[in-house]
This record gives sequence, structure tokens and C-alpha cells, in this order.
Amino acid sequence: MKIQEAKYVMSNSEYEKCPPPDMPEYAFIGRSNVGKSSLINMLVEKKSLAKTSQQPGKTQLINHFQINNAWYLVDLPGYGYAKVSKSEREKWEKMIGDYLYNRENLMCTFVLVDIRHKALVPDLEFMSELGQAGIPFHIIFTKADKLKAYQIEAQVAAYAEKLAEIWEVVPQMFVTSAEKHEGRDPILLAIETYNGTFSPGSIE
Repeated sequence: MKIQEAKYVMSNSEYEKCPPPDMPEYAFIGRSNVGKSSLINMLVEKKSLAKTSQQPGKTQLINHFQINNAWYLVDLPGYGYAKVSKSEREKWEKMIGDYLYNRENLMCTFVLVDIRHKALVPDLEFMSELGQAGIPFHIIFTKADKLKAYQIEAQVAAYAEKLAEIWEVVPQMFVTSAEKHEGRDPILLAIETYNGTFSPGSIE
């Protein structure tokens, strides 16, 4: 897939106010500071489409970007560590949950995981919630440039083994590096495949 146009559309705190669900949509989410904005910018080949920050918790709304006038990329707030109050964190969790469970044109959620870490409880719990809700998701490992090839292979294998304890079928996994522009084509191919199955008429 060639990205010819990528533009910001809107930000919302309520899923009901998101753009009309007339195009397929893909959400990107992960723990704070996982490198989500950098990955999004790498995917669309724009340096500042999604705002990057050294401070975790920068993304605080449901952010919609329209790609090729054909599908939406959605940047969601991170979960886990962020220097915000408990009430603020609970508000984010409700906003994210309402969106994920009710957005009818959401084709797939991409859960971002820092490949340098072992499988963490917050990530596994979040994936389990998606699975229980019947929300399709894939896993994107970020920051692969921080490890050597054999370390990447070992980390992915260990993660797959951990997931196999929970899932009969392990979700599809992608290894990426925003720094080195690695892993872009497989993700866009997956999105392109989903796009081919989308039918606006099937949305109630």
C-alpha cells in the first residue's frame, strides 16, 4: 500500500462524536512511552502527523487521521504508567473502553509492546479484555533497533510462548523499528487486507 495522503481529522473524548463510521478504522494503543507516535509517523511517512513527546501520557483523546481518503488510523491514549491522577486515569480508561467496545467500523486494534521487555501484566490483561470482548487485535513490537537480531528472535519466541498459555491461536505479531523504518510493509498489508473485507452496508 502506498500512502498518498494522511491528514488529521479530529480529536474526541466520546466515541459518539467520532467521524461517521463509513470507512474501515484501525486503532493503535499501548503502554505510555511505547513509541506509538513515532510508529504512526513511520507508517504514514510523515514526521509529525502524530505528536511525539518524551513525557508519557501525551495522547489524551481519541485522535482520528484519514489515510488515502479510504480508512482511518486512530491514535488512542496509552494505558499503564502516566503522571496523572487516579480520576483522570479512570476517565481515560472509560473513554478507551467505550470506543473499543462500541465503534462499529473498527476492523482491528494494534497493541504496541516494547520488544525490550518481557510480557508485562498490564499488556496481557489488556489483550485478554480485547479477546473476551471479541475485538480483533494484532501485536506490534516496537524499538527493535535497540536489540540485536538474536535478541529479537528470543523475545518474540518468549512472548509467543507466554501468549500460548492464554490463547489457542496466538495473535499475529509484527516487529518494527520507527528509527530504521522496519516492519512498515507487513502492517500496511494487513490493513489493506482488512480494507478489502469492509462493507459500509454491513454496519447497523
